[in-house]
Amino acid sequence: MDIYERIKELGIILPPPPPLGGIYFQAKEFGDNLCYISGAGPNIPPEGTKYNGKLGCEYTVEDGYEAARCTALNMIAVINKNIGDLNRINKIVKLLCFVASADDFYEQPAVANGASQLFIDIFGESAGKASRSAIGVNVLPENIPFEMEALIELKQE
Repeated sequence: MDIYERIKELGIILPPPPPLGGIYFQAKEFGDNLCYISGAGPNIPPEGTKYNGKLGCEYTVEDGYEAARCTALNMIAVINKNIGDLNRINKIVKLLCFVASADDFYEQPAVANGASQLFIDIFGESAGKASRSAIGVNVLPENIPFEMEALIELKQE
Protein backbone atom coordinates (compact mmCIF):
# COMPACT_ATOMS: atom_id res chain seq x y z
CA MET A 1 0.00 0.00 0.00
CA ASP A 2 1.35 3.40 -0.98
CA ILE A 3 0.89 5.75 1.98
CA TYR A 4 0.45 8.83 -0.20
CA GLU A 5 -2.36 7.10 -2.13
CA ARG A 6 -3.97 6.09 1.18
CA ILE A 7 -3.80 9.69 2.44
CA LYS A 8 -5.42 10.84 -0.81
CA GLU A 9 -8.15 8.16 -0.52
CA LEU A 10 -8.96 9.43 2.98
CA GLY A 11 -9.28 13.00 1.67
CA ILE A 12 -6.46 14.19 3.91
CA ILE A 13 -4.24 17.10 2.98
CA LEU A 14 -0.99 17.15 4.92
CA PRO A 15 -0.21 20.56 6.38
CA PRO A 16 3.24 22.07 6.12
CA PRO A 17 5.39 20.93 9.04
CA PRO A 18 5.17 23.27 12.03
CA PRO A 19 8.15 25.52 12.67
CA LEU A 20 10.68 24.65 15.37
CA GLY A 21 9.77 25.90 18.82
CA GLY A 22 13.31 25.86 20.17
CA ILE A 23 16.75 24.33 19.75
CA TYR A 24 16.14 20.68 18.88
CA PHE A 25 15.63 18.25 16.01
CA GLN A 26 12.02 17.57 15.06
CA ALA A 27 13.05 14.06 14.04
CA LYS A 28 16.21 12.14 14.92
CA GLU A 29 17.08 8.80 13.37
CA PHE A 30 19.11 6.43 15.55
CA GLY A 31 20.13 2.81 15.69
CA ASP A 32 19.61 0.72 12.61
CA ASN A 33 16.05 1.77 11.81
CA LEU A 34 14.49 3.90 14.55
CA CYS A 35 13.40 7.52 14.53
CA TYR A 36 12.35 9.65 17.49
CA ILE A 37 9.84 12.41 16.72
CA SER A 38 9.93 15.39 19.08
CA GLY A 39 6.79 16.78 20.65
CA ALA A 40 4.25 18.21 18.22
CA GLY A 41 1.09 20.15 18.93
CA PRO A 42 -2.29 20.59 17.26
CA ASN A 43 -1.99 24.05 15.73
CA ILE A 44 -1.87 23.73 11.94
CA PRO A 45 0.51 26.27 10.38
CA PRO A 46 0.51 28.87 9.08
CA GLU A 47 -3.07 30.09 9.63
CA GLY A 48 -5.02 26.86 10.09
CA THR A 49 -6.66 25.29 13.11
CA LYS A 50 -5.68 26.99 16.38
CA TYR A 51 -6.15 25.47 19.82
CA ASN A 52 -5.58 27.17 23.18
CA GLY A 53 -6.87 25.93 26.53
CA LYS A 54 -7.46 22.81 28.59
CA LEU A 55 -9.59 19.72 28.38
CA GLY A 56 -12.39 19.94 30.89
CA CYS A 57 -12.34 23.76 30.74
CA GLU A 58 -12.36 25.24 27.25
CA TYR A 59 -12.54 21.88 25.45
CA THR A 60 -14.64 18.72 25.53
CA VAL A 61 -13.39 15.19 24.92
CA GLU A 62 -14.59 15.51 21.31
CA ASP A 63 -12.66 18.76 20.86
CA GLY A 64 -9.58 17.10 22.34
CA TYR A 65 -9.96 14.12 19.99
CA GLU A 66 -9.82 16.56 17.04
CA ALA A 67 -6.82 18.37 18.57
CA ALA A 68 -5.03 15.02 18.88
CA ARG A 69 -5.89 14.22 15.25
CA CYS A 70 -4.45 17.59 14.16
CA THR A 71 -1.33 16.81 16.19
CA ALA A 72 -0.94 13.50 14.37
CA LEU A 73 -1.26 15.35 11.04
CA ASN A 74 1.48 17.75 12.10
CA MET A 75 3.65 14.82 13.17
CA ILE A 76 3.16 13.05 9.84
CA ALA A 77 4.18 16.29 8.08
CA VAL A 78 7.34 16.41 10.23
CA ILE A 79 8.13 12.77 9.45
CA ASN A 80 7.57 13.37 5.74
CA LYS A 81 9.93 16.35 5.74
CA ASN A 82 12.65 14.69 7.78
CA ILE A 83 12.75 11.13 6.46
CA GLY A 84 11.66 12.04 2.94
CA ASP A 85 9.16 9.27 2.27
CA LEU A 86 6.27 8.10 4.44
CA ASN A 87 6.51 4.70 2.78
CA ARG A 88 9.73 4.18 4.79
CA ILE A 89 7.64 3.80 7.95
CA ASN A 90 7.47 0.19 9.07
CA LYS A 91 5.42 0.89 12.19
CA ILE A 92 4.51 3.46 14.79
CA VAL A 93 6.06 1.96 17.92
CA LYS A 94 5.18 4.31 20.80
CA LEU A 95 3.13 7.46 21.33
CA LEU A 96 3.56 9.61 24.40
CA CYS A 97 0.57 11.94 24.71
CA PHE A 98 0.25 14.90 27.06
CA VAL A 99 -3.20 16.36 27.67
CA ALA A 100 -3.53 19.76 29.36
CA SER A 101 -6.37 18.98 31.74
CA ALA A 102 -8.57 20.49 34.40
CA ASP A 103 -8.01 18.92 37.80
CA ASP A 104 -11.20 16.86 37.47
CA PHE A 105 -10.69 15.72 33.85
CA TYR A 106 -9.90 12.01 33.53
CA GLU A 107 -10.52 11.19 29.86
CA GLN A 108 -6.95 11.57 28.56
CA PRO A 109 -7.04 8.18 26.76
CA ALA A 110 -10.21 9.14 24.87
CA VAL A 111 -8.52 12.35 23.73
CA ALA A 112 -5.36 10.51 22.61
CA ASN A 113 -7.55 8.17 20.53
CA GLY A 114 -7.81 10.96 17.94
CA ALA A 115 -4.12 10.58 17.12
CA SER A 116 -4.07 6.79 17.42
CA GLN A 117 -7.04 6.40 15.08
CA LEU A 118 -5.50 8.62 12.41
CA PHE A 119 -2.28 6.57 12.43
CA ILE A 120 -4.35 3.37 12.10
CA ASP A 121 -6.44 4.87 9.29
CA ILE A 122 -3.35 5.87 7.32
CA PHE A 123 -0.86 3.09 8.06
CA GLY A 124 -3.21 0.20 8.85
CA GLU A 125 -3.70 -1.54 12.18
CA SER A 126 -0.50 -3.59 12.26
CA ALA A 127 1.76 -0.61 11.41
CA GLY A 128 -0.29 2.25 12.83
CA LYS A 129 -1.47 0.92 16.19
CA ALA A 130 1.20 1.81 18.74
CA SER A 131 1.97 1.37 22.39
CA ARG A 132 0.79 4.54 24.11
CA SER A 133 0.64 6.60 27.25
CA ALA A 134 -1.84 9.44 27.77
CA ILE A 135 -0.87 11.71 30.63
CA GLY A 136 -2.78 14.63 32.13
CA VAL A 137 -0.66 17.73 32.74
CA ASN A 138 -1.31 21.20 34.14
CA VAL A 139 -0.04 23.24 31.17
CA LEU A 140 1.64 22.77 27.79
CA PRO A 141 3.68 25.21 25.69
CA GLU A 142 1.71 28.13 24.23
CA ASN A 143 -1.39 26.93 26.11
CA ILE A 144 -2.02 24.07 23.65
CA PRO A 145 -4.34 21.31 24.93
CA PHE A 146 -2.42 18.35 23.48
CA GLU A 147 1.19 17.45 22.70
CA MET A 148 2.60 14.16 21.47
CA GLU A 149 5.96 12.60 20.75
CA ALA A 150 6.60 9.32 18.98
CA LEU A 151 9.03 6.54 18.28
CA ILE A 152 8.78 5.01 14.82
CA GLU A 153 10.50 2.09 13.17
CA LEU A 154 11.69 2.55 9.60
CA LYS A 155 11.92 -0.18 7.01
CA GLN A 156 15.36 -1.64 6.39
CA GLU A 157 16.85 -0.13 3.25
